[in-house]
Amino acid sequence: RAEAPDASTTNAERVKVEVLNASDVRGLARRATMLLRDRGFDVLYMGSTSERLDSTIVLDRSGNPARAQRVAEALGGARVESRPDTSRYLDVTVMLGRAWRAPTEPFYP
Repeated sequence: RAEAPDASTTNAERVKVEVLNASDVRGLARRATMLLRDRGFDVLYMGSTSERLDSTIVLDRSGNPARAQRVAEALGGARVESRPDTSRYLDVTVMLGRAWRAPTEPFYP
């Protein structure tokens, strides 16, 4: 089993994340939030969006694509796009698509 990326060891600054369920799968945002928090990311908001996606997209909101890439890696891989938006006061928005699956190992060992 590969080591999961740990956000706290790669940068002293906490990455602020918003997690949105962009699918019809119930509980997806909650499971992704637990995973990201377990990996050391600071999830400020989780919820749903009316937009529906098949695959997961990680949006860089702060102009720092390295932060978005770390979140994408923690989720098991996702497409990263740059859509800066300083009015959101966060670094990354995750839009979970229907194809995303939570890892099989427990979140809190």
